[in-house]
Amino acid sequence: MSEQNKPFVITDRRKFTSDGTPRPDADPSPEREAREPSKPQPPAEPHHHSSDPIEFPSSHAAASEPPTEPAADPSAPPLPPAPSADDMEHARLAYQQTTDRLETAVRAANPGVDHPPPMSFAQIVQSIYMTAIMQLGGGTQPGQQPKIDLMGARQSIDMLGILAEKTEGKLTPPEIRLMDTALYEIRLGFLEVTQALTRSAARNPPGTPDPSGPIPPGRPTIVR
Repeated sequence: MSEQNKPFVITDRRKFTSDGTPRPDADPSPEREAREPSKPQPPAEPHHHSSDPIEFPSSHAAASEPPTEPAADPSAPPLPPAPSADDMEHARLAYQQTTDRLETAVRAANPGVDHPPPMSFAQIVQSIYMTAIMQLGGGTQPGQQPKIDLMGARQSIDMLGILAEKTEGKLTPPEIRLMDTALYEIRLGFLEVTQALTRSAARNPPGTPDPSGPIPPGRPTIVR
């Protein structure tokens, strides 16, 4: 039944009569109208002040995850696993023992051969330098046409340039002088050889003999 359809009833809740004596029909229960304690309300959610830290679960979870590495190029060949420190040491010792036996055998077969000096930075620079010189036609016997490998010479020159960049600030003054001189000479030799080939091609179209003969020598003198 709705609240509007309930019958209107008047109840006398007075506990005492007009002369102050207790009424026998008074309701012994305490008055509850408007005095009954209100039902407890759920506590309101605390408000965050500007000074309180605010956590964002999604961002925190994302930050705790390690960054993912960029996807590898599927067209690139797979890299072999890196050797361990023990494998590296075993390979070094085996290599050293093999080279010692080889050197002993060579010296026994060729008495009087000097012991080769240990490899050094200067020998590495000189090896790349001489490779570039040979690729530019150096070492050609008189009367023979030089055999020139421009692309190979370019790779050797660039290789020496990368070595100079990677060792910058770590070389001694003599090593710096050696590197600078080697790079200067083979770069200048590469330019002179390419210019000579360009002049020769302009004077003699394809299919005609070159009346000037071999490429004339020029600086540096090592390129002949």
